[in-house]
Amino acid sequence: MNQQALPIVDLSSLTTKNTPHRQEALAALRQAARDVGFFYLRGHGISEPFLKEVQQVTRQFFSLPTDEKESVAMIHSRHFRGYNRAGVEVTRGERDYREQFDIGAEREPITDPNAPAWAGMQGPNQWPRALPELRQRLTAWQQKMTEVALQLLRSLAEALYLPAESFDKLYGEYPNEHVKLIRYPGRDYSLSRQGVGAHKDSGFLTLLLQDNQSGLQVEVEEGQWWDVPPLAETFVVNIGELLELATNGYLRATVHRVLSPPPEHERLSIAFFLGAQLDAVVPLYCLDPALAQLAKGPTSDPQNPMRREVGWNYLKGRLRSHPEVAARFYSHLLQTKP
Repeated sequence: MNQQALPIVDLSSLTTKNTPHRQEALAALRQAARDVGFFYLRGHGISEPFLKEVQQVTRQFFSLPTDEKESVAMIHSRHFRGYNRAGVEVTRGERDYREQFDIGAEREPITDPNAPAWAGMQGPNQWPRALPELRQRLTAWQQKMTEVALQLLRSLAEALYLPAESFDKLYGEYPNEHVKLIRYPGRDYSLSRQGVGAHKDSGFLTLLLQDNQSGLQVEVEEGQWWDVPPLAETFVVNIGELLELATNGYLRATVHRVLSPPPEHERLSIAFFLGAQLDAVVPLYCLDPALAQLAKGPTSDPQNPMRREVGWNYLKGRLRSHPEVAARFYSHLLQTKP
């Protein structure tokens, strides 16, 4: 295992205008997003006490009795919101050994019978009655993380010599903002170590809050995996497929996975995914010629090809990852390839 460390990017250096080091910070961001596609983010402005509160309420949720968690199981939601026990979600055809709770932006469902199938992903969340503070904390978390992620996205546009608001139209008024609480139970070494299988993320950016247990790995080159150990007061950030598509592969959506912790341990992580509006179509941005000539073109898994239609790209990922929800609410799509 390669023990090289991910680069570290300081958001405060990117968002403080007219400083002598800002161009250096933008160059460092551009290099991290292109060469590795993953980096640590510090200087994000979210207080350590608030981060601990979010982690605490996450632990409280996963400590609820099974019947309380199952009362908000994702199988009840055509919008792919709610709880999944370990082994329910699937990555590359194999079951992930993690339990999790998913929420999105709290919106009314789209009821137009002529709406495309991906419109079913918009709707309300499920919340456990036994833990009312979960909704309050996660809603606040979602708002704070949206602010941080948008600051980073706009800095990234500037790092590409584009206007800061270049990606705002894709983000839109009703973006796909997704929060996932994840608990990886410890597993015996004789069993599958797939906490979550190797994959790319589909949105703009992912920001991950880790606890003290390692397990995240990044495939920097084919077959070459780097460990991503927890680093205090940082998020781990990775580039999503939207930005790889938008830049013709200049930016890199990197394959990553999580290995299950050893027996008698667990790993807790909280992921925030900044995505685009469901009805958006990802254009090919006109990059500076010096950058454009270095673009390698987007790479795509033949079994899970990327699409520029945002809603369809998200939906196909959900259908593959959540076969039980797909069978219940989207059975008419399972014989086709959206």
